[in-house]
Amino acid sequence: MIVWLSWGWRASLFFGAMLFSALLSADTLQINPNHPERYTVVKGDTLWDVSGKFLQHPWQWPQLWRNNPQIKDPHWIYPGDTLYFAYVNGEATLSFSPNGQDYSDTELVPHVRESELQQAIPMIPNEAISQFLSSPRVVNAEELASSPYVLEIVDEHLVGGIGDRFYVRAIEHPEGLSYTVFRPGKPYVSPETQEILGYEAQYIADAVIERPGDPATLRIMKAEMEVQRGDLIMLSANGEMALNYFPKSPESPVAGSIIQVLGGVSRIGQHDIVVVDKGLRDGLTVGHTLEIFRRGKIVIDRTRTNEPEPVQLPDEQAGLLMIFRPFDKVSYALVMKAASAIHVYDKVKTP
Repeated sequence: MIVWLSWGWRASLFFGAMLFSALLSADTLQINPNHPERYTVVKGDTLWDVSGKFLQHPWQWPQLWRNNPQIKDPHWIYPGDTLYFAYVNGEATLSFSPNGQDYSDTELVPHVRESELQQAIPMIPNEAISQFLSSPRVVNAEELASSPYVLEIVDEHLVGGIGDRFYVRAIEHPEGLSYTVFRPGKPYVSPETQEILGYEAQYIADAVIERPGDPATLRIMKAEMEVQRGDLIMLSANGEMALNYFPKSPESPVAGSIIQVLGGVSRIGQHDIVVVDKGLRDGLTVGHTLEIFRRGKIVIDRTRTNEPEPVQLPDEQAGLLMIFRPFDKVSYALVMKAASAIHVYDKVKTP
């Protein structure tokens, strides 16, 4: 059980405005014209989805959100809480009452609220991206050339599976105990400049080092595919990413393209994972949101001429994505909204 002090939603608006005044950006709020006056959170909701009920641009939620003074973190919104939309002094605001209680006629007197312990709703569907937080990864040509590699499987096996040991050249001074076995995948190429932006590191297995040296000895602890001679080794990336996101628009203009879709799907839709040809060097960080535009195709106009005239159709807005794992030259992104069909080589840019 959780017990805390609640002061009513009128106090929430006042104190919430003070707490968030320092967080408001210069962006103009775009209110969803079809917003409800109130909404009760249900299990399975995300903050992104809920914010989208009130805003045309869900990443602007910090400008709208008003948290109760007993809530230390504005992400702590639970199933059963009711959200209220209102204008206060001409400013759009969002407040909530815990567990659906209506405090509209409540005086500012303290009272005790009790509720069962439950999990706050997340910002995004974390299960959609969890498998892409540690693997696969993106590596450059130098890393491919310098990574330790599998020399031989112990007991002369042709391939290795869970529990098998294998020899690696060379890990003489290990920087950790956990390692990832990967296989070089296809290159990521910029469709505009043809620059090779990196290579996919295809996940094979997780292993732990048992004996350093040249060769070193490692044991396979988890495997998605069989380990083969020549597979490469790198330190495990487990735990390097957190599942906390603060969606926001990039501070500087960014224009790029979707260059690949991950997860074995052929058609890109909501909550699919894509690779964007922009990364840390372009100013992208975790949480940055970009609009997706379907590239306008070229059509031939013969209406008023005997000579066919090629005409470039305009790009059309197709959706929205959020960067959740940037690398130096590319980024993994989650498609948050898909208004129409999205394809590889569609454009992305700052909202």
